[in-house]
Amino acid sequence: MKDIVEYTDYRKYIQDYYEEQKRCSAFSWREFARAAGFSSAVYLKYICEGKRNLSLGSAGSVANAMGLAGFECTYFVLMVSYAHAKNDAAKRDAFEKRCALANAHKVHVLGNEEFDYYKSWKNPVLRELAPHMPGAKPLEMAHACEQPITAAEVTETLNFLVKANLLKKDRDGNYRQTEKSVSMGTAEAVSVAARDLQRQMGEFAVKALDLPLSERDMSGVVLGLTQHAYERIKKEIVDFRRRVVAIATEDDETERVYRLNVQLFPMSDRLKKDKDFKGAEQNEK
Repeated sequence: MKDIVEYTDYRKYIQDYYEEQKRCSAFSWREFARAAGFSSAVYLKYICEGKRNLSLGSAGSVANAMGLAGFECTYFVLMVSYAHAKNDAAKRDAFEKRCALANAHKVHVLGNEEFDYYKSWKNPVLRELAPHMPGAKPLEMAHACEQPITAAEVTETLNFLVKANLLKKDRDGNYRQTEKSVSMGTAEAVSVAARDLQRQMGEFAVKALDLPLSERDMSGVVLGLTQHAYERIKKEIVDFRRRVVAIATEDDETERVYRLNVQLFPMSDRLKKDKDFKGAEQNEK
């Protein structure tokens, strides 16, 4: 069975633990549930199947039943806390605590670097900027950014990008990208951080409205769509974004770093059919 820090889903960890025990003995869901303090013989089975949620109060008991102790027990509880967090801020807090706990015990959490990368606009901007400013000092890079950033923040960001293998630093102190583009991946924790980045970039986009038209391009259209049309447009956006990345990576040189926001979001509730509206009117009379 894999180390617990290689898991992001507590249900998967419980399932794998059960299957490993089952291979080695006559272990049963009933026995497992009893050891964890549950009266229902199938409660943990239902949790693994997604039919029930493990409460934070019971997480420690389940961890103890699986023989977890010390930081591994705490890590399991934080996985449960993350899974059932009510909002992005709570998810982010639980994930960061997991990473801090793992780092303190010299182990690596999958998705940690990706999570940190998408937490701040500084990372993608300096990843694009630094390779095209050979010989530049951190203060010069800071001045080249449209958004406020200090030289110390530039240094910290560059060190992170090198550590995460997103940039390489040569003997002369210049930077180059390890890959032409960065993909967000599929880890849920990464998408939580990415939403933070999108919020930041959305705020910058509002400020960019004051730039001259020659320096920015913004347009929009309000559409009435069916679900089928919506799905088709989403696919068009994915294809369009891929073509844009291909165009951007054709050139080895960069003259300026840009951010492209492509947004499609609802401006109304889902509408009822005509007959539903008529029915509602009749009921109100």
